[in-house]
Amino acid sequence: MNQQDINLAIIGLGYVGLPLAVEFGRKRPVVGFDINEKRIGELKSGYDFTLETSADELAAAKHLNYTTNIDELRSCNCFIITVPTPIDEYKRPDLTPLIKASETIGKVLKIGDIVIYESTVYPGATEEDCVPVLEKFSGLKFNTDFFCGYSPERINPGDKEHRVTTIKKVTSGSTTEVADLVDALYNEIITVGTHKAESIKVAEAAKVIENTQRDLNIALINELALIFNRMGIDTESVLKAAGSKWNFLPFRPGLVGGHCIGVDPYYLTHKAQAIGYHPEIILAGRRLNDSMGSYVVAQLVKAMIGRRIYVEGARVLVMGLTFKENCPDLRNTRVVDIVSELKDYNCQVDVYDPWVAVEEAQHEYGITPISNPELGSYDAIILAVAHHQFKDMGATNIRALGKSMSIVYDLKYLLQVSESDLRL
Repeated sequence: MNQQDINLAIIGLGYVGLPLAVEFGRKRPVVGFDINEKRIGELKSGYDFTLETSADELAAAKHLNYTTNIDELRSCNCFIITVPTPIDEYKRPDLTPLIKASETIGKVLKIGDIVIYESTVYPGATEEDCVPVLEKFSGLKFNTDFFCGYSPERINPGDKEHRVTTIKKVTSGSTTEVADLVDALYNEIITVGTHKAESIKVAEAAKVIENTQRDLNIALINELALIFNRMGIDTESVLKAAGSKWNFLPFRPGLVGGHCIGVDPYYLTHKAQAIGYHPEIILAGRRLNDSMGSYVVAQLVKAMIGRRIYVEGARVLVMGLTFKENCPDLRNTRVVDIVSELKDYNCQVDVYDPWVAVEEAQHEYGITPISNPELGSYDAIILAVAHHQFKDMGATNIRALGKSMSIVYDLKYLLQVSESDLRL
């Protein structure tokens, strides 16, 4: 297959797949496939609920066709799969969406076709888990009849500076020729260039360690925050002082959620344990980061007791539900840990987040965000996400939401030290 002969399909039109499909759709015919009919209907009308692409950007992708019909994939010969790879309730990799997408493509796969995976996986998953499914449903043989590539996504939701075209892309292929073709394909849209990895496994491993490294760095800062809090030292002040050295890394403490940092390490540790190695440091970092929600609530409860605020039945406002600021992404948000812990104390919890779709919050977590917090109503306020709307409110307006003796817990350093009662 030559580059000009590629008939491209993008499978999965979420935070990762849609921006990719839009960029390719500016330059060449693309079939954008998703099983969610509502999502396809919204995209056809020019609306992207993820806010990763604007109406103008969608309109500019003149060669992009949206569909839920598998038959429209039969004319394609190159498939990029961008479905989610979450973890289950036991922190184990859940490859169900990836396997089902592989089954779908296996049904339309033809001799000479290429399947490229972007979903985050552990090293070996493409060739050990996905390829057998493609072979089973197509009746074809890997690296004889069809080929594979892997190019891990690096989308940063809500980031309008680092977009799909301006983030360097790692590429790989199951043969040397396919690796060259995959690399050339992505270079059509990636303006900052690509890095062609030596193998699919190398590319898979590169993806999981990118976020494992960040996870461990944040875990270190979280642990430092626990220590400094016990010593009565403001963590942010310490980090600012240490940050005056040129090579100090600017990480901050907090909740670690999202589709990557809070998930990817579990994919790597799962594979490590499968080959007989128990990863100590990675899992220790995960345990610490996963415990931060409980720590925050424990600190808040102590402060409430110290002010003679009756905890059971107390009204608590949690400001922010998304996993990060200024985007509607709810995937693996750890704010839910705070909400759950507060409810265990029988607190009345209101969640306020102007970025969140109420229906999605209800569906994913059983939480119904409020549209407007009531002035003077809350015994405690937790600033959980640094949305610009909350920054713009300022300390006076945020405090006005609480009662006279209320406690403001600032997890994101939105306020000055003197303007909050608790900080991480």
